[in-house]
Amino acid sequence: MSVHQLTIQTPGKGLFQITSEIETLVREADLQEGLCTIMIRHTSASLTIQENADPRAKRDLEAWLERLVPEGDAIYTHTAEGPDDMPAHIKAILTATSLSIPVESSRLTLGTWQGIYVWEHRRQSSLRKLVVHFCD
Repeated sequence: MSVHQLTIQTPGKGLFQITSEIETLVREADLQEGLCTIMIRHTSASLTIQENADPRAKRDLEAWLERLVPEGDAIYTHTAEGPDDMPAHIKAILTATSLSIPVESSRLTLGTWQGIYVWEHRRQSSLRKLVVHFCD
């Protein structure tokens, strides 16, 4: 069992693939078989496993979530940190803040077209902290 910290710099809103960073940690942990759990330590960003082959899928997902949870809704009262803050919290609730992926033969058991992404919901560049836990 081991715990690792990972920091990801996001340039602003969008899906940012971190599969290779997590795969590197799996190799360094020398985990042959077990479970990799990833948690993002923020309330305005999230994690997802999603299509990694066609960039149009990424763009469609980003556009869909923007349409689903728009900025500037009059219902929001939590606005002190800017107009993108409350929508970012809602988007994080609708997606995920942790993922668990089995490891087999020292490899994540992701499907052929799956990648691991940080989904940044704020407009500004942010340093996002992740905890990666391995259990055998």
